[in-house]
Amino acid sequence: MTLHLCDRNPTVAPETLIAEMVPPSTFDDVSFDTYIPSPSEPSQTAALAAARSFADRARQVRGGKHGFFGRRHAPKQGIGLYLDGGFGVGKTHLLASIYHAMPGPKAFATFVELTQLVGALGFINTVERLSEHTVICIDEFELDDPGDTMLVSRLLTELSGKGVSIATTSNTLPGQLGEGRFAAQDFLREIRKLSAIFEPVRVDGPDYRHRDLPPAPDPRTDAELDGLAEATPGASLDDFTALCEHLSTLHPSKYKALVDGVSLVCVSDVSPADDQSVALRLVVLADRLYDAGIPLTTSGCKLDEIFTEEMLAGGYRKKYLRATSRLLALSRFAEADAA
Repeated sequence: MTLHLCDRNPTVAPETLIAEMVPPSTFDDVSFDTYIPSPSEPSQTAALAAARSFADRARQVRGGKHGFFGRRHAPKQGIGLYLDGGFGVGKTHLLASIYHAMPGPKAFATFVELTQLVGALGFINTVERLSEHTVICIDEFELDDPGDTMLVSRLLTELSGKGVSIATTSNTLPGQLGEGRFAAQDFLREIRKLSAIFEPVRVDGPDYRHRDLPPAPDPRTDAELDGLAEATPGASLDDFTALCEHLSTLHPSKYKALVDGVSLVCVSDVSPADDQSVALRLVVLADRLYDAGIPLTTSGCKLDEIFTEEMLAGGYRKKYLRATSRLLALSRFAEADAA
């Protein structure tokens, strides 16, 4: 029987949010040794060296916490690394490699997941639960919402003062080096209390998800979509409008559980999102699907037409382009599986 995401209404315990703060499964086996810098992009070689150095120094921050006779020393100040660059240049690979190189306890989360954690547990409880961590790795630090940015800045200030090191990536657009430099400056300004500990490192290069790849697959017909969903064990099938309405009833922290165990997501009658709230929910869903490596196939409009030119011209442009990149990658996964 074909699954329907619209029929699912998962519940997620706050404690589960902490336990699930790990890199996406697609990065389970990555390491510094598996990161292959492009010979034409020297910044990638420099970023790899900076990430290795950060992990070495962060381990030293947490080393030797106890002196003679077991007396506890005051924690050292945590250190920080900010990987600034475009989509698909390997920033998440480096961030996950840092996570894997560090002893536990440790955490890996997107910026949105971190804000959701504070919302679920409360600020003080979140600080208490994360204060013994060796490192917090934050993928795609966002500057779109001043309130969330300052909340996370305050959280990181508290944690770094307790010896927790922080590594984070940006979502700067590729091919816009000037904007990339401004992104680093914006980041340091917004987290001004932490700026002294952060080392900004630029990572340049084309989006690897689109290197030497054919254009995105054309949408399927509704009949093809129905047949594929029925023939694929664990596949889900939903109407695009109904799915968007269902997402509006769920907290974004539940989107991961929403697609848990799904082997293929099929969405019919996809159309451009004409509402910012709908578009932002689709961004979160795209991230959860990409993290889990779940292929996506659709009917209706092309996936690179979901976010309209009006949306792309607004303040969330970076989010929408990242989501488009990931949706296209997922559609190629589905195309390859069906071949």
